[in-house]
Amino acid sequence: MLKDNHLLKNLNIATKLNILLTVIAVITVFLSGGVLSLILAHNAERVVTDKALVLMETMSAVRNYTSTKVNPELAARLETDNQFLPQTVPAFSAREVFEYFREQGGYKDFFYKEATLNPTNLRDKADKFEAEIVEKFRNNKNLDQTSGFRSFSSGDIFYIARPLEVSKESCLRCHSTPDVAPKSLLTTYGKDNGFNWKLHEIVGAQMILVPATAIFESAKRLQVSVTGILMACLALAIILINFFLRFSVTTPLKKMAQLAQRISTGDLSQEFSHPYNDEMGMLAASLNRMKVSLDIAMEMLSSDTE
Repeated sequence: MLKDNHLLKNLNIATKLNILLTVIAVITVFLSGGVLSLILAHNAERVVTDKALVLMETMSAVRNYTSTKVNPELAARLETDNQFLPQTVPAFSAREVFEYFREQGGYKDFFYKEATLNPTNLRDKADKFEAEIVEKFRNNKNLDQTSGFRSFSSGDIFYIARPLEVSKESCLRCHSTPDVAPKSLLTTYGKDNGFNWKLHEIVGAQMILVPATAIFESAKRLQVSVTGILMACLALAIILINFFLRFSVTTPLKKMAQLAQRISTGDLSQEFSHPYNDEMGMLAASLNRMKVSLDIAMEMLSSDTE
């Protein structure tokens, strides 16, 4: 400790100031980097959420159109056709529309699924992760939406899920019991899946999955860029402060110290000139007045001696 204090005493003003500025710069970069990371992460999640919500609302519109416009037109054929018409099912229409959407450039990693615990079409069967979300909706009737991240080998996927509830009696035509289901449905899918649903029961979750890795990597790159710019600005500020310090403080102080040393040895022939009326100028003027006073005192002392 004593050694550190001794070392600190031997440092000049410029070195002490540079140490202080460096510490301030490091703390500033660290704190601002942390705050910036939180802000960018929140902003990236909001961007992903907004994108997912747009797709969710679009798929909900497709479901509603199928339920109100397509289904009534094809419902009678469910009893007469040999094969079931999946186009009458809102979930099927939404899934197929989304598959066409995925074919567009840049959207192949987006996914839509109506994850159902007991679906008619087994491609809608909820996996373990999705089943937990459905159970969450079942256990909390007031929960109308949930979101988060799901990890895959390709990276993190952001998801938004909404409960799928049997809200209309017409849904039970195909999902109550096999004996009242359309014959074409039984012919196509059999009697084992998609039955015993109840009115107002939550049977699944409507889910949109949006790749988040690229967006968060972009946020990280932005963070690195901003942090780099901040570090460059702080470095420039330190350089400018050093230049100002050398020009306005340390150089004048060194000259005044040299002048004071000459005066102490009896050399009263020089003065220190400082062109600015700042604190250094006041100190220079005081030093010059002291030199004059000392010069007068020396002359008076010399006269008395004679």
